[in-house]
Amino acid sequence: MPETETTVKTVTANLKVYRYDPEVGDAKPYYQDYEVEVEDWFTVLDALIKIREEIDGTLSLRCACRASICGSCAMKVNGEAKLVCKTKLDSAWSPGETVTVDPPGNMPVITDLVADFKPFWDKVRQVKPYMQPTGPVPTAEYLAPNEDMVHLAGVMNCIMCGACVSDCTVLEVDKSFIGPAALAKAYRFVADPRDGKKKERLGELNGDAGIWDCTRCMQCVEVCPKDVDPMERIMVMRDQAIEEGYTGTSGARHTESFVNSVRRSGRLNETRLAIESMGVMNIPGQISMAPVGIKALLKGKLPSPLDHKIPSKAAVKKIVEKSEETSK
Repeated sequence: MPETETTVKTVTANLKVYRYDPEVGDAKPYYQDYEVEVEDWFTVLDALIKIREEIDGTLSLRCACRASICGSCAMKVNGEAKLVCKTKLDSAWSPGETVTVDPPGNMPVITDLVADFKPFWDKVRQVKPYMQPTGPVPTAEYLAPNEDMVHLAGVMNCIMCGACVSDCTVLEVDKSFIGPAALAKAYRFVADPRDGKKKERLGELNGDAGIWDCTRCMQCVEVCPKDVDPMERIMVMRDQAIEEGYTGTSGARHTESFVNSVRRSGRLNETRLAIESMGVMNIPGQISMAPVGIKALLKGKLPSPLDHKIPSKAAVKKIVEKSEETSK
């Protein structure tokens, strides 16, 4: 039998690549267009490496394993964080279109597509990413229950690529936020039965720039190449923080006010939510919100603080009560 020949399709791809050279005086970032001959199996990383090796040796990028293991090659492709070794070029590009490649976001750019990950690692260190056992020194190996370790397997898949940090919408406006990667790493120890500092960890994460600053935009979930689901880990730690007695934060009060509002009237009362989240007796906080409230009132956008009940209130109340029973 004659061997079957495999036909490899070769096409010209157009890439617009972010460039920045800090060694040039008064350097400013710009985009450089490249045309490169690619084959149908090429990834975005394959195309970038070919540009560097055959077209422009000055292009800087970071990569290592080329197998979605090391996490080195996280970049933005058409505005969204990707591991470029895992991203097939034909999934991001069609003939006649241009693929735009940027360095990962929310971190300083060193040069071209290479970002400085120091802020990333500083936040990971902030959550104390190591076991903190308590009690007497064990005399034998500590065997964790299998079901607990199976539960942690997903979050331990994190390869620290920084894709979730790159696209975090909170970090875009608040650099103090601990961020999804570090919080997912924190959960890995909060949920580990061998760690003895669960309450202390949750207390630290319950403060400013911690678990309550996530806006649940889902972007970290969308871009994670290993399905770690950082946002879900953050939501679980919020519940655990409240269970541990950390209820004196605006986040905890927001949660309670939200549920009570829906249970009471079947819908959300935005005005009471804002007041109760800040703390009814928090006079300085209430005064700080006054300008926003006045502007909303003048624009006719301030909802009534009185509950506006809906016809299906009873049905919504049953749903709330059922969900609370299920979560217990």
